[in-house]
Amino acid sequence: MTAADYDAFAPVYDDLAAAMTDDVKFYVSLAEAARGPIVELAVGTGRVAIPVTQRTGRRLIGIDLSPAMLSVARSKAAAAGVELELRVGDMRELQLDEATDLVICPARSMLHLESHEERVLVMRRVARVLVPGGRFAWNAFVFDPEVAAEIDGIWRDENGIRNRSSYDEAERRIALELEGGAIVHLWWVDRGEWEAAVAEAGLEVEALYGWFDRRPFDAESREFVYVTRKPGP
Repeated sequence: MTAADYDAFAPVYDDLAAAMTDDVKFYVSLAEAARGPIVELAVGTGRVAIPVTQRTGRRLIGIDLSPAMLSVARSKAAAAGVELELRVGDMRELQLDEATDLVICPARSMLHLESHEERVLVMRRVARVLVPGGRFAWNAFVFDPEVAAEIDGIWRDENGIRNRSSYDEAERRIALELEGGAIVHLWWVDRGEWEAAVAEAGLEVEALYGWFDRRPFDAESREFVYVTRKPGP
């Protein structure tokens, strides 16, 4: 995926994501326990970064591939009276001049990584910037074939934004398309694959929740909410 693929979604992203609010409190709680700086990968329009900064006062570095997404985030942060350190960058190339004890990747953004190798690459990059004992947290949906069959290829209206999701089960890929033709892709991942990548990257699972209220993950869970850590004190 390129920056241009995501730029077209910048003006409508907040409308598409309006129903997702439960994650903010969860990521705020992680930030409250951190010493900072907090790093958010795929920061997008600042949907999570702005309330995290407002509620914790922590310094936050937000990284995103899309200049258009970051432009929206800057405008929203200014309107909220919040300072964010926003940087154009690819999470697969993550580098920092300083170590941190918390990296987050909300909004299912890890699903934009196409392969196991890319997921391991990102996690290794994260591990390099974490101090021993530092955390990397993210969330991703659990693939539900019934939901996929129900909405596959059907145009829907979400807060005035017409869009559709088309599923390719052979490729395990979802194409999210706007009415104007812009498309981004996501690739779904199962629990075994997530945890294989975590181990291969040298991290360890601290917790896996089934929702942002920290309920236990079980067979009925529709969301992976992972907190991993870099081994150490």
